[in-house]
Amino acid sequence: MKFLEKLLAASKKNNSLLCVGLDPEPVRFPPSYLGKAAEQSVVRFCHDIIEATAPYVCAFKPNIAFFEVLGARGMDVFQEVIAAIPEYIPVIVDAKRGDISNSAGNYACALFHAYGCDAVTVNPYMGHDSVAPFLAYHDKGVFLLCRTSNPGARDFQDLKVQSEDGQVRPLYQVVAQQVQTWNAADNCGLVVGATYPEELSTIRELCPTLPILIPGVGAQGGDLEAAVAAGVDAQGERAIISVSRAILYAGDGEDYAITAGKEAAALRNRINRGRIHDASGVNPTSGIA
Repeated sequence: MKFLEKLLAASKKNNSLLCVGLDPEPVRFPPSYLGKAAEQSVVRFCHDIIEATAPYVCAFKPNIAFFEVLGARGMDVFQEVIAAIPEYIPVIVDAKRGDISNSAGNYACALFHAYGCDAVTVNPYMGHDSVAPFLAYHDKGVFLLCRTSNPGARDFQDLKVQSEDGQVRPLYQVVAQQVQTWNAADNCGLVVGATYPEELSTIRELCPTLPILIPGVGAQGGDLEAAVAAGVDAQGERAIISVSRAILYAGDGEDYAITAGKEAAALRNRINRGRIHDASGVNPTSGIA
C-alpha cells in the first residue's frame, strides 16, 4: 500500500485528521518516572501514549531529535516506539533531512528501509537532486518544508522570487508549485504551519490534491479551526493536523495516558466539526464519539 492510500485508509477508519507528534521529554514525565533510565522511560511513556490515542488518529509523527538525544541507544528506542504503533496507522518521521544526493540516499534508506517509516519530512532548500533519493521510494511519503510554523519562517520563506510561470511570488509559493512537478509517483506532500492560516489557504489553492502536514496547533499557538478550514481539500481530507505537547502533556499525573487519550478524542472531534461535506454529501463529523 502506498503512503497516501495508507493515510486515507487510517483517516477513514478512525474518522480522523489528527496526527499525534511523539516528542518525548523525560523531564516532563510523571513523578513515577524519576530515577529511571531515560531510554526505558521514553519507551514506556510513548507506548502508553500510542495505546491511548491510536483510536483517534490518522498518523503518528515521532520527531527523531528526541530519540537521537538519548545517545547510542536512542535509535533502538526509536525502533521500539515505532513497533508499538498499529500497523494500519502510518508513521511520519519528523527528520527534516536535506543533503547532497549520496547522503540523501543513505538518509532515505535508513528511515524507510532500516526503520520502516512510512513518510519523512525533507528540507527542499538544496533542490531536486537532494530530494530525488527520497522520492525514488514510490510507496513512501515525502513531506517538503514549505511554510513552517516557527516565527523565523518569514526570514527566507517570504522573499519574493520569480516562479517558472514568470510571476513574482513569495518563496514558499514557488516551493509549493515546484513540489507539484516532483509528484510523478503521487508521494509528495507539504509541511505548512497552522500559525499561518492565510498562507495555508493559498497553498491549498495552489496544490488542491497534495496532502499537507500542519504542525503548530497547541503550544505554538496555531488556531485549530482556522487550520482545518484552510488545509482540507475539496473532500474535507488530505490535511494532517499534528499536535504534540498539548496531547502528550495534557496531564502530569499517573493518569497521563488516559488524559492524553481524552484530549486526542476531543481534538479529533473539534477537527471533524470544521471539515466540509465530502463529494458524496456525507459529513465527516457523522459518527464521532
